[in-house]
Amino acid sequence: QVQLVESGGGLVQAGGSLRLSCAVSGRSFSSIAMGWFRQAPGKEREFVAAIWWQPGRMAYKSDYADSVKGRFTASRDNAKNTVYLQMSSLKAGDTAVYYCAAKDVGGITYDHWGQGTQVTVSS
Repeated sequence: QVQLVESGGGLVQAGGSLRLSCAVSGRSFSSIAMGWFRQAPGKEREFVAAIWWQPGRMAYKSDYADSVKGRFTASRDNAKNTVYLQMSSLKAGDTAVYYCAAKDVGGITYDHWGQGTQVTVSS
């Protein structure tokens, strides 16, 4: 019964910042790996970021696509069952519909997806 709802998209000028939120309903949120993806017009959906728990480090680990490294930061607030994507230094190429996604506990693939939120970066 995992459900995800994105918010925070909008229009922003190049160089600006935007913070996306993804509210997650369901059990074991803290144990669920979360991801962010985006799809621009005429392009396939691509991976943007992921955040998951690393027991060996006792911390969450984030990973990012090369295209957004250093500019985007994924985080999560387990108390609010929410994952975030802080986007900075936005470029026109970042324009896309952004989706959050979740894996089941122990899952490999992202089987739960939000409805998407539009991010438009004006150049």
